[in-house]
Amino acid sequence: MKRVLLSLFFIAMLFSVKAQNVQLHYDMGDGRGFFTSTVEMFRPDSWGSTFFFIDMDYSSDTRNVDNGVSLAYWEIARSFKWNETQKFQPRVEFNGGVMKLDGVESGFIPIENCWLGGVERTFASADFSKILTLQANYKYIQDKEDASFQLTAVWTIQMLEGKLTFTGFADFWKEDMFWGSHYRFLSEPQLWFNATKNLALGGEVELSNNFVANEFKVMPTLGVKYTF
Repeated sequence: MKRVLLSLFFIAMLFSVKAQNVQLHYDMGDGRGFFTSTVEMFRPDSWGSTFFFIDMDYSSDTRNVDNGVSLAYWEIARSFKWNETQKFQPRVEFNGGVMKLDGVESGFIPIENCWLGGVERTFASADFSKILTLQANYKYIQDKEDASFQLTAVWTIQMLEGKLTFTGFADFWKEDMFWGSHYRFLSEPQLWFNATKNLALGGEVELSNNFVANEFKVMPTLGVKYTF
């Protein structure tokens, strides 16, 4: 469950804060019915920014896991800058994890290690209430894709004087799958009601095509988020 703090770079620099949060979602999609936790951190500095998140799914009947973690996945990314007026920032990223497939009895399988490198550019409104980050990456998937690509959009929109936040990301990349698909799409728009400065209530809708199966899927969640 990839997260969206990359687009908060300018807000973080403006207020000199570090954005870190913990989320707990209840997944309600077909064959789901389990909890997912997310830990995120975004930290800017004078040379760029660092972002990571860690996702864990807790049990799943369809995956034959009735007690414990049925998926563990993480991403870490670093962008680089050398002046405050720089429009394009070089970036590097690593993804990897392990999961239990639906109905597979043979145990856990790895989520292939992925290395990405590319550039990103962020657009923001004058008051930073609307932020859009676009990324273009070369993608290497170990033992699978030597020369792939990934395009990513990340957005954040603050509404109702900051009481409501609409945020999310969309990924489009090339990866050959056993069912014959070559191109995959994943998006996770989130809507949060900021009950307090630190506590938010809401959720997300996972929209995917050729991601977990050769079909389009919609997977909603209900969630709570605490920002430190």
